Amino acid sequence: MTDESYIQLAIEIAKKGTGGVSPNPLVGCVIVKNNKIIGAGYHEKFGSNHAEINAINGAKEDVEGSTLYINLEPCSHHGKTPPCVEKIIQKKIKKVVIGTLDMNPLVSGAGVKKLKAAGIEVKAGVLEKECVQLNKFFFKYITKKIPYVTLKAAQTIDGRIADKNGDSKWISSLNSRKYVHTLRSKYDAVLIGSGTVIKDNPNLTVRLTEGRNPRRIVFDTNLKLKTSQRLYTNNGDKKLIVVTSKNSVDKKGKIKKLLSSGTQIIYVKENGSGRLNLKSALRELYKIQISSILVEGGNEIFTSFIKENLFDEIQLFITPKILGCGLPLIGSIGIKNIKRAMKVKLVNTEKIGDDLLLELIK
Repeated sequence: MTDESYIQLAIEIAKKGTGGVSPNPLVGCVIVKNNKIIGAGYHEKFGSNHAEINAINGAKEDVEGSTLYINLEPCSHHGKTPPCVEKIIQKKIKKVVIGTLDMNPLVSGAGVKKLKAAGIEVKAGVLEKECVQLNKFFFKYITKKIPYVTLKAAQTIDGRIADKNGDSKWISSLNSRKYVHTLRSKYDAVLIGSGTVIKDNPNLTVRLTEGRNPRRIVFDTNLKLKTSQRLYTNNGDKKLIVVTSKNSVDKKGKIKKLLSSGTQIIYVKENGSGRLNLKSALRELYKIQISSILVEGGNEIFTSFIKENLFDEIQLFITPKILGCGLPLIGSIGIKNIKRAMKVKLVNTEKIGDDLLLELIK
């Protein structure tokens, strides 16, 4: 097998940690000696052993003289666990092949330097693009100090996300909804506005597939939502987060009721139009270790994220239905002519059930 093949294997192994390691990165490791794999491991849970340690500890024979393959540069600093570089040096591993350097300022390049200083051969940049893509959440979180944001929406072919009465159940097919539940399990949190709560009374949990439930974020500027909504009554896992205006602090009775139900409240300032300041909200969500957010609606929320250019990706389901009149996906964002239209890049298309999924990035 080639270096690329082993790094690809490390990537696939790393994915097993999805949903368990955030806000840490997904990391997989493969150890090869005499052209055969003698050990493999991945980062399984936040705060637990890193991939290299699991691979070394689980190796079928002595790792001295072996080659270690890993999708992300080994850490060289003390965090939740000791530096992995020290273990690699101690075990006299001969060569380390790395997919991509770590963008974390605490690590970037330092791990490679320590390995080379110890006489270990290092090769970096193998399947680098794929390795960066694997940890797009982590790299955005660690470098920009706000979560990675994906906008997810389903619309008719004439661009409607709901009918004129606000009803959107169900625009997309069952297969698409199953896909969305899989998406939810991969993100730290899903986010909606209070309008969507009132219209749809959603659960925002993972039910149509296997996977962990994300945290659930509601933007409720004036704390107007009733605690009889499903998001509140089904908050047994205490994963509900309400983002509200700093002007809501005087609603002590409502706040006490929310806190007693296990709801976390985050206060942010408003912008000039009386809505929550999105950038401030994302910074606060970063502080509670949310590295990725799937925004699921509605129209005002989508419009705000796009207008303020605070999204990274769009997952858009287009269903073969025509409404004519109804609620558009995006409202006014201040662009008045086609020459100034915001451009996004189409990176993938996929047919899911009767729908077409478009994946777009900025």
